[in-house]
Amino acid sequence: MKRSALIAGIVIVALGITAFSSIFVIRMGEQALVTQFGDPRREVKDPGLHFKLPFIQEVVYFDKRILDFDANAEEIPTSDQKQLVVDSFARYRIVEPLAFYQTVSNESNAQSQLNNIISSNLREIFGQSSLATLMTAKRAELLIAISKAVDTGSRHLGIEVVDVRIKRVDLPEENSQAIFRRMQTQREQEARQIRAEGDRDARRIRADADKQQRIIIADAKKTGEILRGEGDAGATKLYNDAYGRDRDFFDFFRSMQAMSKGLTGDSTRYVGPPKGDFYRFFQSGEGSDVGEGDKK
Repeated sequence: MKRSALIAGIVIVALGITAFSSIFVIRMGEQALVTQFGDPRREVKDPGLHFKLPFIQEVVYFDKRILDFDANAEEIPTSDQKQLVVDSFARYRIVEPLAFYQTVSNESNAQSQLNNIISSNLREIFGQSSLATLMTAKRAELLIAISKAVDTGSRHLGIEVVDVRIKRVDLPEENSQAIFRRMQTQREQEARQIRAEGDRDARRIRADADKQQRIIIADAKKTGEILRGEGDAGATKLYNDAYGRDRDFFDFFRSMQAMSKGLTGDSTRYVGPPKGDFYRFFQSGEGSDVGEGDKK
């Protein structure tokens, strides 16, 4: 009895191991290839529970999602003999597990092959374009052509290239330094020319300003002399008119003006005889000299 139970247990365990080894699961985003002694038998792309022959068949899993690949930076010549350092990347996915397994067997080998394909297409398409073209919007059209060419060239690997993009396009270090020095020299020449033109314009503006200043001053002096002459003429006319109307009053008024200008200050004094025209209006009511007999 005990021996029968032991044998039954062994059989059950063996059946369990056999059943377990005949079952495999495909998750979302995965696909698989069933091989028998290393020989591919069938592809499995649908997620879920699947079966295989136990012990003699194995399952090789592949990613079904879009994968990223950074290609090596390449130094590529353009049609105008300019060397460019091009750093690119690609997105791809495995669409035929059988072809993928037979050609490259794993992602590492696939990426190595893909790097060569990208490099050759970049050299071919960028090599037909000039540096000036690559710096314009036409580069997007070239990238579309490169993506199509890389996709076509990698189909035999069982992969589909979704996109190829450029991360960086730059000149080699030695070329960059030479271009930088040439640009620096050009900018210095432009700066010297601009400064020379600025000095020339400054001298011209200063000369014009000096000329305008002299003209304005001369015109102002001329206008001032004219106005002063007209004023003097007007004043003389007024004086003549006033003198002609009342000669005595005009004489008195002018004498008072002369005194107000000549005898300035609150404490001005004069010691001496009040003789002369300057004091004649203080001598008599008529403004004439007073005799010795009339003095008080």
